Amino acid sequence: MVTKGGVFFISLGCARNLVDSEHMLGIVRSRGFALASRIEDAEIVVINTCGFIQSAVREAIDTIFEVTLLKKQGKLEKVVVVGCLVQRYGYRLLREIPEVDGWLGTGEIQRIADLLEIDGTVLPAPFFIGRPLYLADHSVPRVQSTPFYSSYLKIAEGCSHRCSYCIISSLRGPFRSRTPQSLIEEAEDMIAKGVKEINLIAQDTTMYGKDLEGDICLEGLLENLVELKGIIWIRLLYSHPSRISDRLLEIIESEEVICPYIDMPQQHVNEKILRAMGRTRHEESPLELIERIRSKRRKICLRTTLMVGFPGETEEMFEEVCNFVEVARFDHLGVFVFSPEEGTQAARLKPAVPHSVGQQRRDKIMEIQGRISMEKNQEMLGRVVPVLIEGPSAETDLLLTGRIATMAPEVDGQVLINKGVGLAGEIMPVVITEAHSYDLVGEIRV
Repeated sequence: MVTKGGVFFISLGCARNLVDSEHMLGIVRSRGFALASRIEDAEIVVINTCGFIQSAVREAIDTIFEVTLLKKQGKLEKVVVVGCLVQRYGYRLLREIPEVDGWLGTGEIQRIADLLEIDGTVLPAPFFIGRPLYLADHSVPRVQSTPFYSSYLKIAEGCSHRCSYCIISSLRGPFRSRTPQSLIEEAEDMIAKGVKEINLIAQDTTMYGKDLEGDICLEGLLENLVELKGIIWIRLLYSHPSRISDRLLEIIESEEVICPYIDMPQQHVNEKILRAMGRTRHEESPLELIERIRSKRRKICLRTTLMVGFPGETEEMFEEVCNFVEVARFDHLGVFVFSPEEGTQAARLKPAVPHSVGQQRRDKIMEIQGRISMEKNQEMLGRVVPVLIEGPSAETDLLLTGRIATMAPEVDGQVLINKGVGLAGEIMPVVITEAHSYDLVGEIRV
């Protein structure tokens, strides 16, 4: 096979997008393209974009301009842009950014090698976009870009919810689940390659299987995955609060291999705001759900995300959220300021909350959460816990970094290790000696 020019990938946005990038890496490599580990060594750059909110759009546009400047300087032959930005803005991008040599929507990632093989002098630049219905499975080539010991398993694509503030369903298409057998085969392949931590992702993992025939569900998938030999941690991300079943909690409680960790974006707690958001109504209140989860013997770590500054959110409604955070005492929490996205119902709602007010509200909640996180971390002092060693710290070679089972990669805190020898990818006992707002410090015990 003739080796073609080196391709460098830039992946923006979430872990779901990263899995798409990994599939595209696998596809282009299988078609004879070399993969470049540095942009300086590449002839072609592919930018996989996020276009979910305006801050992500700005990041994508800035990245495109930075890379096309390298092309103008003669340092690159071709620049290709794929993903959510393309799906959102379509053909108008051809006119706005003529320096790009090719475009792919979210449902066309399987055509990435075809696009790269098209002569870069073709005008207008080739543009492949359509209704996003593509669903990659275990048979699609994939190059893992995460550390060898940790990977993401995308169990479904798309979203069939109709939240008023969100455009994911138009960017990613309707919710569609992969088959259990496909997921088991991919998980087995991951384990064979040395993966110890598998993170299950989808737009809503708890909706898994609802679109498939037969009695297929997330709980059944987990029961099959825990039977695989060699896996150490299975983590569940992006779960909808309305579908946290007792069966799911029982599985987490009874299976040590499943991390005691639930990520369930709550968004808000005020009933009026939740209705305006188009969020599914719960039979139980948010606090009742948390009490049900915490009633289990196994201590389950809870992560959530909240949105502030939604149209119509009064100071009283915001205080309701603050009180909820105080009482719920989440282990991990993130806050977003509402962004009025073109094409969404929420963008037309009144009265609008000034963005500066939204930022102040976000800062107040994070101040509350910072105190709660510190208190929770202080409870860890003196405990010896299993830590997945990730390698030297990015800040100094004098420290190792790692994570406990209740810390997801990228989004949560970390354990900084200042004493002892550890190997990346190994799970080792660490005694916690210091506690900070979001990170822990410890020493390896041998």
